[in-house]
Amino acid sequence: MELAKKVISEELVQFEGHFREAVKSRVALLDRIMQYIVKRKGKQLRPMFVLLSARLGGEVNDSTYRAASLVELLHTATLVHDDVVDDAMERRGFFSINALWKNKIAVLVGDYLLSKGLLLSLNNKDHEVLRILSEAVRLMSEGELLQIEKARKLNLQESIYYEIINGKTASLLASACAAGASTTFTNQQDVEKMRLFGEKVGMAFQIKDDLFDYGSDDIGKPTGNDIKEKKLTLPLIYTLNQCSADIRRKIIYIIKNENTQKDKVKFVIDSVIATGGIAYATQKMFAFRDEALEILYQFPASPFRDALEELVRYTTDRNY
Repeated sequence: MELAKKVISEELVQFEGHFREAVKSRVALLDRIMQYIVKRKGKQLRPMFVLLSARLGGEVNDSTYRAASLVELLHTATLVHDDVVDDAMERRGFFSINALWKNKIAVLVGDYLLSKGLLLSLNNKDHEVLRILSEAVRLMSEGELLQIEKARKLNLQESIYYEIINGKTASLLASACAAGASTTFTNQQDVEKMRLFGEKVGMAFQIKDDLFDYGSDDIGKPTGNDIKEKKLTLPLIYTLNQCSADIRRKIIYIIKNENTQKDKVKFVIDSVIATGGIAYATQKMFAFRDEALEILYQFPASPFRDALEELVRYTTDRNY
């Protein structure tokens, strides 16, 4: 991500100021929690996609910074709520909001972040940006609920998996790119191209995340965690559709009834590796990456296009 940080270094500094201002509160408790969130922010991938998508079309403006802030506010709100739903005590190696302040406050903090994002756009009449990001929130909610529904039935359709990750992950990255582009491009077709570009990157990003569940590296996420949560990811779906009936029955039984037993989870992971589920998912991940790059190459060569390409390759080559 070094090139991305270099070519928009000034914009990132400006964005951080806008974001800090956006989360300010007059309530002492909220302000303390907001400061905790700001100090422990992640890699800021999504704001970088917003800023670089905008730079493809022209100079970054105040509307671009508001779009980047809205994306980060929405993303942070969903993470806070996710930690409550998953009863997660850590986020990025630090205590989660619910671990420090309990679930009730964490839910209200997520709601506060969401409302701040909506007001940021409404008060500045950034209606197109708000429309784009509101669509992402809808898709994210539908994706999460669809995953819960299908996990109960252990649905094995690969198409359903793509529908889930398109909603829960790819939609926000697609909206980040579209929102950024909408602040500088005058051609709606270019904005749509950037939305589709972000969607393809998001699909590759989520498959990479799912592959981490079958690795042994320290990635801040326990190996086999998705299996314990009965999440049907692409490597597992492929395995269940390719393995023998006996192995399939055993894997499904483990997922339903023995998903907290380490030796049983290891059996599932070993089966996925042996059946070729990792290789298959990796191939699909690179296919989405290449589709994203094909769209990106339709724009004129520039340092900003190069930086976006670097970010795309980072999503599939990262170690955590």
